[in-house]
Amino acid sequence: MPKNLLLLIPNLGLGGAQRVFHDHSVELAKHYAVTEAVFNMEGGNMYPSGNEMVSLEVAGGGSPVEKIRNFGRRIGRLRALKKRLRTDVCVSHLEGADYVNLLSKGPEKVVLCIHGSKLHDGNITGMVGWLRKKVLMPGLYNRADKIVTVSRDINPELIEGFGVKPEKLVTINNFFEVAQIEAKSREPLTAAEQAVYDSAPVLVTSGRLTIQKNQAPLLDSFADLLKRRPAKLVFVGDGELRDELTGRARQLGLRVYEAWGSEALTPDFDVYFLGLQQNPFKYIRPAALFVFPSAWEGFPMALGEAMICGVPAVTTDCPTGPREILAPSTGTPRTAIRAAEKAEFGLLMPMLNQPATLAADQRVWTEALYQLLGDAAERERLGRLASQRMHDFTREKIFRQWVSLIEEVTAR
Repeated sequence: MPKNLLLLIPNLGLGGAQRVFHDHSVELAKHYAVTEAVFNMEGGNMYPSGNEMVSLEVAGGGSPVEKIRNFGRRIGRLRALKKRLRTDVCVSHLEGADYVNLLSKGPEKVVLCIHGSKLHDGNITGMVGWLRKKVLMPGLYNRADKIVTVSRDINPELIEGFGVKPEKLVTINNFFEVAQIEAKSREPLTAAEQAVYDSAPVLVTSGRLTIQKNQAPLLDSFADLLKRRPAKLVFVGDGELRDELTGRARQLGLRVYEAWGSEALTPDFDVYFLGLQQNPFKYIRPAALFVFPSAWEGFPMALGEAMICGVPAVTTDCPTGPREILAPSTGTPRTAIRAAEKAEFGLLMPMLNQPATLAADQRVWTEALYQLLGDAAERERLGRLASQRMHDFTREKIFRQWVSLIEEVTAR
């Protein structure tokens, strides 16, 4: 009989962790009896896997008292579900699910999958953030049988910042559907879209419009770039900062196209907000550069996908993931870089979230983009190397590690 594997995540809405959860569910079902569990169905099921899915039917939000009550309900209902399914291993994704997984622990093995930096997560703030960082993570994480981090650089954060025992940790990077992404990237653009790409070199970025992705300072660097040469900036994705970003672009004097607006798509704009796209890769492959200004990451899917498309990557050296992908033979520097770093598989750049150095860091970005746009041979070289690098993260290579881990924890 195959082992019973329960995968837990707060919801199945849009998000990088939810995509990874789906991919894990599909692949692990080839080896185990997989059931998915969510706290509730708010946000729908954006990534259906075909495996059995159980909702604990516990809502989020409400007053502090309601939140505490709902937290207890999730623990009780997950404990009952684990017992009913005779779960051998429960793997949780995202921090809220981790706590419920750990506090409902019975005879089954518990594995946590950590998707991003905790020390640098700008969403962990206030009293609740203090509770998470000072009480919950230090007090609970060592109860796990194993903690999987998607990036090597998350490990020292957990050890030094939260007292996690090193032997609990193992890094298994996210995987990418390399052949599938390559095929989708070759889908042709519409005539109107192609006209935009033909009119000037395109810088493209992909991801949610959120504080984590930190796209606003990129607009300033791009505006300065336009004073020196023609270019276009394309955003693929949507999010809560949509209005703030389009407003900032207009403040800078940039002509803005919005896919949700009434204006026709023409080459007459400087910045293009294309919104969510079923196939983002067809907008990435023909671009001159992929620009990625994140403030923090885990193991960034959007960056890896762009590299699969053969586009040179220009990314912040943010915690965590970009350095591991672009410069795997180097360690994290003690102090943040302040100049462009030519890495083996792309360009690592200063972060754009430090007020004291922001103006200078934006100038570094502008200069690096200007130089690369003027050097077709270097772009071709970096694009080729980027594509080659991503073959290290295929489904087959990554899931051999996951199966090995599950077999290890169940053998104890």
